[in-house]
Parts: sequence; structure tokens; C-alpha cells
Amino acid sequence: MKTWPVHDAKAHFSELLNACERDGPQIVTKRGAEAAVLVPISEWRRLATAARLTLKELLLSDEARFEERGSFERGKTCHRSPPEF
Repeated sequence: MKTWPVHDAKAHFSELLNACERDGPQIVTKRGAEAAVLVPISEWRRLATAARLTLKELLLSDEARFEERGSFERGKTCHRSPPEF
């Protein structure tokens, strides 16, 4: 995979796109750190399809189906007084 600094990727986007189609994924860096990858659409579709679970697979999986964001206690509501005019 070739690495493209962001300023080169912006200035030579057509070349970046052609290299992606011809050679596969291309990495774009920002200040020397990897920031993004340009992949051919066929590979993107393959990856997206492979990552999608069927309903059956989701229901039978051992993984959590949601993130617990904390415990909530019922019955402890805070009531505000109405504003005075």
C-alpha cells in the first residue's frame, strides 16, 4: 500500500484514485499519522457485506446487543417549581 500525505492526496486526487483502482488500498496521512484509507468500491462492498450479521446470527451470538450506559433508578424524579411572573 502506498502512503500519500494529505496535501499530495488533495493535489493529485486523480492519481490517487487511479492508484487505488490499479493497485488497491491507498493510505492518506495527516502530519505523518495514518488518517484514512481509500479502497476500491468492490473491496468496500465485500467488507461491508462480510461485517453485516444476519438476524439469526445476531440473536444467537454471545456478544452483548447493547452498551450499558449506567444504571437508572426509577421513582427519583426531580420536580422543578414553575417560574414566577
